[in-house]
Amino acid sequence: MSAIPTLRPTDVSLDDLLRDGSLHCVYQPFVDVDTGAVLAFEALLRGPADSGWESPMTLLDAARAAGRLADLERASLQASLSDAALFSQGRPVTLFVNVEPSTATQRLDVVLDALSARAPHVQVVVEITERALAADLAGVLAAAERLRAAGCAIALDDVGVEPASLAFIPLLRPEVVKLDLRLLRTVKDPATVTVAGAVRAYAEQAGAEVVAEGIETQGDLTRALVLGATLGQGWLWARGERQFTPSAFRPERFAARPIGMALRATPYELVGAGRRIRHAPKDLLVPVSKTLELMALEATVPPVLLAAFEHARFFRPSTARRFTELGARLPFVAVLGVDMPATPVPGVQGATLSVQDPLASEWTVVVLGAHLSAALMARDLGDTGPDGDRQFEFVVSYDRTLVTAAAHSMVGRLTLG
Repeated sequence: MSAIPTLRPTDVSLDDLLRDGSLHCVYQPFVDVDTGAVLAFEALLRGPADSGWESPMTLLDAARAAGRLADLERASLQASLSDAALFSQGRPVTLFVNVEPSTATQRLDVVLDALSARAPHVQVVVEITERALAADLAGVLAAAERLRAAGCAIALDDVGVEPASLAFIPLLRPEVVKLDLRLLRTVKDPATVTVAGAVRAYAEQAGAEVVAEGIETQGDLTRALVLGATLGQGWLWARGERQFTPSAFRPERFAARPIGMALRATPYELVGAGRRIRHAPKDLLVPVSKTLELMALEATVPPVLLAAFEHARFFRPSTARRFTELGARLPFVAVLGVDMPATPVPGVQGATLSVQDPLASEWTVVVLGAHLSAALMARDLGDTGPDGDRQFEFVVSYDRTLVTAAAHSMVGRLTLG
């Protein structure tokens, strides 16, 4: 094990720390709550002892204020990846690393450069905090896909801090969901039960791992099982250490699963064979669209809503009024169409489509949340004449797999546009 320099309390600057290599990481294991096996380790950044820089929050705050966050992230990643290669003694190991949201969306090159130098026997999972999704859903999704392409699974951290953001989980499709440690102390609270139920539903559908943090006692471990955890972290097993304890390597449990082509398809292109295609005029499909909007508003756990209107001219004043309410009450609402403004109404993200984009001839409404999945996917048949008489071929589906793929195809245009 490498020695960590101990500094006297002085006016050591952040620049000094970044230059002299005194930043380091300690490691806390992930334990399978059923077998007790250690399956992975999380790298936790630390400054040198007795320097005033021990806390990772102090380091992050200072780096952010100085415009040096990417440099701090680089140092942290290089330190942890180097340790993983050394401490594992050549045996395969899984390492979780934390990346700040702004680095993931604005300086992903720093992360990818560091990852490219990792040892072949080190599997990496990148942790992103839940708050990142509401701030920049499209940017985080794009970064996650690039990280998956580099062989890294995604862990979503601090889940449950903002219950409304549960709707983002099916969109990001993290391979690992980490429950906020406060949930372990409020297992009987209905809000906690709601969060745990939403995460359990996602994990069962997606095959994701669920981590309970902050496990200190056998009682905590029992509560973690009630919450649906498959993995645990906490002082019951170990505090952060400058070493790796013996571990089992289960790479399939932390394998990256890219979303892939769904981000570039259109909802109607994803319908596929074997589903009955119906035909109807627009005025008969409008009530279906409004019903989906109402379902979203009435959901216990608010979902996201994504809609494509072909052209901005079909986003009429009556539609704008409905979407103003949706934007005020749902965690994320986006609308797409040719000439659609960036903010068509307050609280709603807009994205313009090229007239050559196949989505420009589709009318889609997708509602996706923790417990709700529904979509209207329709294609314009090119009729002229009164708007309400225009014919569409359409599918209405509540199939979570199809609805999720349709949502990805919509967010993909926010991401790639």
